[in-house]
Amino acid sequence: MNNTIKSTLILTFTAMIWGFAFVAQRSSMEFVGPFFFSGVRSILGSLTLIIFLTIQKRFSKNRDLNAGALNESAGTGISKDSSASLSAFMNPYRKKLLRGGVYCGLILFAGTNFQQIGLVFTTASKAGFITALYIVLVPILGILLKHKTHWNTWVSVLIAAVGLYFLCLTESFIIQPGDLVILIGAGFWAMHILVIDHFVAHVSAVKLSCIQFLVCGLLSLIISPFADAYLSPGAHISGALQILPAILYTGVLSSGVGFTLQAVGQKYANPTAASIIMSTEAVFGVIGGFLLLHERLTQRELLGCILMFTAVILAQLPVKRREAH
Repeated sequence: MNNTIKSTLILTFTAMIWGFAFVAQRSSMEFVGPFFFSGVRSILGSLTLIIFLTIQKRFSKNRDLNAGALNESAGTGISKDSSASLSAFMNPYRKKLLRGGVYCGLILFAGTNFQQIGLVFTTASKAGFITALYIVLVPILGILLKHKTHWNTWVSVLIAAVGLYFLCLTESFIIQPGDLVILIGAGFWAMHILVIDHFVAHVSAVKLSCIQFLVCGLLSLIISPFADAYLSPGAHISGALQILPAILYTGVLSSGVGFTLQAVGQKYANPTAASIIMSTEAVFGVIGGFLLLHERLTQRELLGCILMFTAVILAQLPVKRREAH
């Protein structure tokens, strides 16, 4: 199996996990506040990866001990000086890992909580499709990184804008608060894809994810007592017991597993290719909302979904360059 197929499968599975997570996130807002929910799921995600890294380290240590015994018997043991040099050599790596984890964690904090706040006011289906708008934003933000943007990207932006109008605006031309908040969150998800793409080529995807969840979780829990009282006055921490399955799913699978798979999958795909695959989370979000929450979309909203999905696909179509004569 080549890297392209492997990347496609990994990112598609990631999209499926995230799509069904919309259902868990939406249903949980009836019992707890958005920042509390984001904080707990992120801490759970970090703990999941810490357990994984601990097990991985133990297996690696056993292999190193066995290899060391063989090297010692062969007279090729590694000296203390070389070990010290190796440790010093790893310092720049650790600094990049920590910097990447903090940057990704701050952006994840913004994206996660804007999305979670929006879900207080809108449905899982609409949230899934609006979030998918990041696929159009990724190449636009890429301009700042001096990436070339072709005509199909700009056409897709126009189509997506029309689709967003049908999906989010009422007949009286009033945009729903939850739709706008999730749209802002989509901008942070686009930034997250680009930042992950920058750091994942240089550091461990699992360790990077572990740090970003810890940053996101701590910030969310610090803000929770103040923000949640305003956003969800009827919610209480005691409601966490009633949504324990949802918290475990979003914490362990959506955060711990899903975002790590994203980082792993992006090692073998460029940002725009990764975003088109991961945008299918919107489809899984609609499927999840239909099967589990019995949500329905109006014909107007369905038209908006179709236009947005057309836009996100058009934005990623390869464009042939004109040859100079």
